[in-house]
Amino acid sequence: MDYKIQDIENVFLGEITENLGNNEYIIKINDKDHQIKILTMNSKGIEFVLDQQYHRAKYLANTTNEMNLVIDNVPMTINKHTNFDEIVYKNSGGGGGGNAQLALKSQIPGKVVSIAVQEGDSVKQGDVVCTLESMKMQVSVKAHKDGSITSIKIKEGNTVAKGDLVAEIE
Repeated sequence: MDYKIQDIENVFLGEITENLGNNEYIIKINDKDHQIKILTMNSKGIEFVLDQQYHRAKYLANTTNEMNLVIDNVPMTINKHTNFDEIVYKNSGGGGGGNAQLALKSQIPGKVVSIAVQEGDSVKQGDVVCTLESMKMQVSVKAHKDGSITSIKIKEGNTVAKGDLVAEIE
Protein backbone atom coordinates (compact mmCIF):
# COMPACT_ATOMS: atom_id res chain seq x y z
CA MET A 1 0.00 0.00 0.00
CA ASP A 2 1.05 3.56 -0.54
CA TYR A 3 0.39 5.99 2.25
CA LYS A 4 0.81 9.71 2.72
CA ILE A 5 1.06 11.53 6.05
CA GLN A 6 0.73 15.21 5.27
CA ASP A 7 3.66 15.70 2.85
CA ILE A 8 5.45 12.39 3.57
CA GLU A 9 4.94 9.52 1.13
CA ASN A 10 5.90 5.89 1.69
CA VAL A 11 5.04 2.35 0.58
CA PHE A 12 4.58 -0.72 2.77
CA LEU A 13 3.67 -4.32 2.21
CA GLY A 14 1.48 -5.85 4.88
CA GLU A 15 -0.17 -9.21 5.44
CA ILE A 16 -1.70 -11.26 8.23
CA THR A 17 0.59 -14.24 8.79
CA GLU A 18 -1.06 -15.92 11.79
CA ASN A 19 -4.43 -15.83 13.56
CA LEU A 20 -3.83 -16.27 17.29
CA GLY A 21 -7.56 -16.24 18.12
CA ASN A 22 -9.47 -13.81 20.34
CA ASN A 23 -8.98 -10.99 17.76
CA GLU A 24 -5.18 -11.27 17.98
CA TYR A 25 -2.96 -11.67 14.93
CA ILE A 26 0.64 -11.70 13.85
CA ILE A 27 1.06 -9.33 10.92
CA LYS A 28 4.08 -8.80 8.73
CA ILE A 29 4.82 -5.27 7.57
CA ASN A 30 7.83 -4.88 5.30
CA ASP A 31 9.28 -8.23 6.48
CA LYS A 32 8.97 -7.41 10.20
CA ASP A 33 6.52 -9.29 12.44
CA HIS A 34 4.16 -7.38 14.73
CA GLN A 35 1.45 -8.52 17.13
CA ILE A 36 -1.92 -6.79 16.88
CA LYS A 37 -5.06 -7.14 18.98
CA ILE A 38 -8.29 -5.63 17.65
CA LEU A 39 -10.20 -4.08 20.57
CA THR A 40 -13.17 -2.61 18.70
CA MET A 41 -13.98 -2.18 15.02
CA ASN A 42 -17.05 -0.61 13.45
CA SER A 43 -18.02 1.65 10.56
CA LYS A 44 -16.55 4.70 12.33
CA GLY A 45 -13.11 3.32 13.09
CA ILE A 46 -10.94 0.82 14.87
CA GLU A 47 -9.17 0.61 18.21
CA PHE A 48 -6.21 -1.74 18.46
CA VAL A 49 -3.05 -2.57 20.35
CA LEU A 50 0.00 -2.93 18.10
CA ASP A 51 3.19 -4.21 19.71
CA GLN A 52 1.78 -3.34 23.16
CA GLN A 53 0.87 0.24 22.17
CA TYR A 54 -2.76 1.44 21.99
CA HIS A 55 -3.91 3.15 18.78
CA ARG A 56 -7.20 4.52 17.51
CA ALA A 57 -8.04 5.12 13.86
CA LYS A 58 -11.10 7.09 12.74
CA TYR A 59 -12.37 6.65 9.17
CA LEU A 60 -13.05 9.95 7.40
CA ALA A 61 -13.68 8.99 3.77
CA ASN A 62 -13.31 5.78 1.83
CA THR A 63 -13.38 5.03 -1.89
CA THR A 64 -12.35 1.98 -3.87
CA ASN A 65 -8.78 3.25 -4.27
CA GLU A 66 -8.20 5.54 -1.31
CA MET A 67 -8.99 5.84 2.39
CA ASN A 68 -8.71 9.03 4.44
CA LEU A 69 -8.37 8.49 8.16
CA VAL A 70 -6.90 9.86 11.35
CA ILE A 71 -4.62 7.57 13.35
CA ASP A 72 -3.67 8.86 16.80
CA ASN A 73 -4.66 12.40 15.71
CA VAL A 74 -2.47 12.27 12.57
CA PRO A 75 -4.37 12.68 9.25
CA MET A 76 -3.40 10.02 6.73
CA THR A 77 -4.38 8.99 3.22
CA ILE A 78 -3.91 5.37 2.18
CA ASN A 79 -3.92 4.27 -1.44
CA LYS A 80 -5.21 0.72 -1.13
CA HIS A 81 -3.63 -2.36 -2.61
CA THR A 82 -3.07 -1.58 -6.27
CA ASN A 83 -3.95 -5.18 -7.18
CA PHE A 84 -7.05 -5.36 -4.95
CA ASP A 85 -9.44 -6.15 -7.82
CA GLU A 86 -7.10 -8.90 -9.03
CA ILE A 87 -6.92 -10.45 -5.55
CA VAL A 88 -10.71 -10.49 -5.19
CA TYR A 89 -11.04 -11.86 -8.74
CA LYS A 90 -8.53 -14.65 -8.05
CA ASN A 91 -10.21 -15.61 -4.78
CA SER A 92 -13.69 -15.63 -6.30
CA GLY A 93 -12.80 -18.41 -8.74
CA GLY A 94 -10.85 -16.60 -11.42
CA GLY A 95 -7.37 -17.64 -10.42
CA GLY A 96 -6.98 -20.65 -12.64
CA GLY A 97 -8.08 -24.24 -12.92
CA GLY A 98 -11.61 -22.97 -13.11
CA ASN A 99 -13.05 -23.00 -16.61
CA ALA A 100 -15.18 -26.00 -15.63
CA GLN A 101 -16.39 -24.13 -12.56
CA LEU A 102 -19.87 -22.66 -13.07
CA ALA A 103 -20.27 -20.89 -9.73
CA LEU A 104 -19.06 -17.34 -9.22
CA LYS A 105 -18.81 -16.82 -5.46
CA SER A 106 -18.34 -13.80 -3.26
CA GLN A 107 -14.92 -13.65 -1.64
CA ILE A 108 -16.07 -11.06 0.90
CA PRO A 109 -19.20 -10.38 2.91
CA GLY A 110 -21.07 -7.26 1.88
CA LYS A 111 -24.16 -5.49 0.61
CA VAL A 112 -25.05 -5.80 -3.09
CA VAL A 113 -24.79 -2.22 -4.41
CA SER A 114 -25.37 -2.96 -8.09
CA ILE A 115 -25.71 -5.82 -10.56
CA ALA A 116 -24.11 -5.16 -13.94
CA VAL A 117 -25.50 -8.16 -15.85
CA GLN A 118 -28.75 -10.01 -16.49
CA GLU A 119 -29.48 -13.67 -17.07
CA GLY A 120 -28.61 -14.55 -20.67
CA ASP A 121 -25.90 -11.86 -20.98
CA SER A 122 -22.55 -12.88 -22.42
CA VAL A 123 -19.52 -12.01 -20.31
CA LYS A 124 -15.79 -12.14 -20.81
CA GLN A 125 -13.34 -13.16 -18.10
CA GLY A 126 -12.78 -10.10 -15.91
CA ASP A 127 -16.10 -8.36 -16.71
CA VAL A 128 -17.85 -6.87 -13.68
CA VAL A 129 -20.85 -8.96 -12.62
CA CYS A 130 -21.80 -6.99 -9.50
CA THR A 131 -20.47 -4.50 -6.97
CA LEU A 132 -20.43 -5.22 -3.23
CA GLU A 133 -19.92 -2.77 -0.39
CA SER A 134 -18.04 -3.93 2.67
CA MET A 135 -16.67 -1.68 5.43
CA LYS A 136 -17.49 1.43 3.32
CA MET A 137 -15.45 0.08 0.42
CA GLN A 138 -16.91 -0.93 -2.94
CA VAL A 139 -15.49 -4.05 -4.57
CA SER A 140 -16.24 -5.36 -8.05
CA VAL A 141 -16.95 -9.08 -8.38
CA LYS A 142 -15.70 -10.10 -11.82
CA ALA A 143 -16.47 -13.04 -14.09
CA HIS A 144 -14.00 -15.88 -13.62
CA LYS A 145 -14.36 -17.08 -17.21
CA ASP A 146 -15.92 -16.30 -20.58
CA GLY A 147 -19.50 -17.49 -20.96
CA SER A 148 -23.15 -16.75 -20.53
CA ILE A 149 -24.91 -15.81 -17.29
CA THR A 150 -27.30 -18.71 -16.66
CA SER A 151 -28.57 -17.47 -13.29
CA ILE A 152 -28.11 -14.59 -10.89
CA LYS A 153 -28.43 -15.56 -7.24
CA ILE A 154 -28.36 -12.09 -5.64
CA LYS A 155 -30.56 -8.99 -5.51
CA GLU A 156 -29.63 -5.34 -5.13
CA GLY A 157 -29.81 -4.22 -1.50
CA ASN A 158 -29.41 -7.74 -0.10
CA THR A 159 -26.31 -8.91 1.73
CA VAL A 160 -24.03 -11.81 0.91
CA ALA A 161 -21.60 -13.76 3.05
CA LYS A 162 -18.13 -14.86 2.02
CA GLY A 163 -18.51 -17.88 -0.26
CA ASP A 164 -22.15 -17.17 -1.21
CA LEU A 165 -23.10 -17.93 -4.81
CA VAL A 166 -23.38 -14.72 -6.84
CA ALA A 167 -24.07 -16.10 -10.32
CA GLU A 168 -23.59 -19.12 -12.55
CA ILE A 169 -21.66 -18.79 -15.80
CA GLU A 170 -21.68 -21.52 -18.50
